Amino acid sequence: MKTIDLARHGITVRDVRRNLAPAQLYAEAIRDEPDCAIADSGALIAYSGSKTGRSPTDKRVVKHAASENDVWWGNVNVPIDEATFQINLERAKDYLNVCDRLYCIDAFAGWDSTTRLKIRVICSRPYHALFMHTMLIRPTSEELASFGEPDAVIYNAGRFPANQRTAGMTSKTSIDLSLESKELVILGTEYAGEMKKGVFTLMNYFGPKQGVLSMHCSATADRATGASSLMFGLSGTGKTTLSADPKRMLIGDDEHGWSDHGIFNIEGGCYAKAIDLTPESEPEIFQALRFGAVLENVVYDADSHHVDFHDTSITQNTRGAYPIEFIGNAKIPCTAGHPTDVIFLTCDAFGVLPPVAKLSPAQAMYHFISGYTAKVAGTEMGVTEPQATFSPCFGGPFLVWHPMKYAALLAEKIRRHNVNVWLVNTGWSGGAYGVGKRMKLSMTRAIVDAVHSGKLAEARTVDDPVFGFGVVVECPGVPSEILTPRQAWADGAAYDATARKLAGLFTKNFQQYADKVDADVKRAGPRM
Repeated sequence: MKTIDLARHGITVRDVRRNLAPAQLYAEAIRDEPDCAIADSGALIAYSGSKTGRSPTDKRVVKHAASENDVWWGNVNVPIDEATFQINLERAKDYLNVCDRLYCIDAFAGWDSTTRLKIRVICSRPYHALFMHTMLIRPTSEELASFGEPDAVIYNAGRFPANQRTAGMTSKTSIDLSLESKELVILGTEYAGEMKKGVFTLMNYFGPKQGVLSMHCSATADRATGASSLMFGLSGTGKTTLSADPKRMLIGDDEHGWSDHGIFNIEGGCYAKAIDLTPESEPEIFQALRFGAVLENVVYDADSHHVDFHDTSITQNTRGAYPIEFIGNAKIPCTAGHPTDVIFLTCDAFGVLPPVAKLSPAQAMYHFISGYTAKVAGTEMGVTEPQATFSPCFGGPFLVWHPMKYAALLAEKIRRHNVNVWLVNTGWSGGAYGVGKRMKLSMTRAIVDAVHSGKLAEARTVDDPVFGFGVVVECPGVPSEILTPRQAWADGAAYDATARKLAGLFTKNFQQYADKVDADVKRAGPRM
């Protein structure tokens, strides 16, 4: 049994089990946690209690003189003082110290060895240890022997609530980050994704300080040439589906960095949505959820242990975590050279944006900062028409710096490496939701294939009169009448009115960033 002394972290428990193998963590989870089970596929089934998703309103960042001027304070980064952080840290340690047994995972964040962080996770649940063993980059035995002191420590005391009477606490849940001590404290939530996104938040702060752009995106590379591309997109835009391309190698599905050496995955695993998963819809993900993987908050048959991925009685946010090497076309190590193309995916339920447009560097910054997609009518009570959603840099909840910091890094790298940037609409064409039709997946795949082959870079474009970007008007496998959105609408005047409405939503959203944005980026937005 591998054990470790954590007294230097204020942990006095003698039995701290370090980097146990998945089989050992399975055995301890089944023995100690009555709700845990093994699926018929071999994955460990575990439950996160009342919290089945992240708690973004309970996230706090220590306001410290050394980093105060770096942080984008507001709804994403809510400040607490050092004294409050220390109270919560002590509360977490007090809980961990009354446990009979703890688990420690020492592993890496970032496949680029020059910028990676050494992460230490201290937790009380085998499920949490297996999750982070899966999601971080697993060290070799030699790397573990020489691991030394970590760069950052996560204290997961999620089974113990925060004290609501502590200053700055608004619930029994609190996720607190100190950028100075590089410590993350988790209280009042057992949702494992808080640890994953806590690591990403750290990378989102320290990466840009070293000139590394941290990105909420997927990345793939060509099997023959190794040429890479990045794909950004909010939930529902098709990022996961379009990244699962058997013609290409998967570098990662969610979090990446872009350094002077090229791009790299931050993680050692994938954390995929499992709702309605079938071997036909997502064959790579389905087969990856086997021994060594974690299935979270799913419903299974008590006799056969067969998982019903369509059952959302616990949550719609059912998920599976698995090592990236479980994907057959994964590229190990998860690194590649500088990308040739960057793709911004949007699901435009207004039916206004073209299937594909080429962006200038300034336009790329504008649309990167905007991070647009749209909900369709009927998905929520009272929603009768498409609703615009904006998330800066396609990952607003995890940003630390102002969005302009990340956008400027992106533009600098685009210019230096002569990267093409594309806006791809996977949403509606020929009218808004309820009138038009959603773009066929086959057509979107044809567009992405044309991007990767280099054919689209040579295609003719026409400037959009409202949004200004270059609308691609010819693409193999896509009818030309669909490529120009106004032509696809039966009523041109209705298109013009809807385009002006969407342009106004873009402009209104962008006002919150205007004071930190250069003039050329402001001019890259819609022409009102």
